[in-house]
Amino acid sequence: MTHPTLQGTHVRLQPLLAEHLPALEKIAFDDRIWRYMLTRVTNSEDLERWLASALKSAEAGTQLPWVTVRTSDGRVIGSTRFIDLDLHNKTVEIGHTWITPELHQAGINPEAKLLQLQYAFDTLGLNRVAFKTHHENLQSQAAIKKLGAVYEGTFRNHYVMPDGSLRHSVWFSITKEDWPQVRSRLEQRLASLPANPPSA
Repeated sequence: MTHPTLQGTHVRLQPLLAEHLPALEKIAFDDRIWRYMLTRVTNSEDLERWLASALKSAEAGTQLPWVTVRTSDGRVIGSTRFIDLDLHNKTVEIGHTWITPELHQAGINPEAKLLQLQYAFDTLGLNRVAFKTHHENLQSQAAIKKLGAVYEGTFRNHYVMPDGSLRHSVWFSITKEDWPQVRSRLEQRLASLPANPPSA
């Protein structure tokens, strides 16, 4: 299947490529990004392994990784993916999402999610989009709920984190029946944002 660029007003999602490594190196080494992730990226070698793994999954057709680009200046500001894309059962998970912390309140993530959800439901015709997050990542859980996703349950002792601690995964989903209302809410949120988000 194709791996499209998803174009919004303030943000653009472009297929992740090896050539994005230098831009990602400028923003990826902030501990706050990886605190709740199963991968730790603290140096260039870690980031190269992270990128190689993403590209390998994309080649296998199980993931679609993007870089998140601010349209006002073309700056790479993060990354996000489709995970476990299953076109037979028409499901996918949105995850591996991170944005440079300086832009967490800039309205970037809601527009990126709208672009991904539009592609999932309107273009691919999927039935379900899932999200999962670390049980201690309350900020992520609040953001997912704000999208209109429904809490489904918690997988206890789901993963062993890089530091050896146990992670419970908190699951949410948006179904095709939910999508019209979710889309309307997201569009209203984006309409209320400033015309020119912060340019940190």
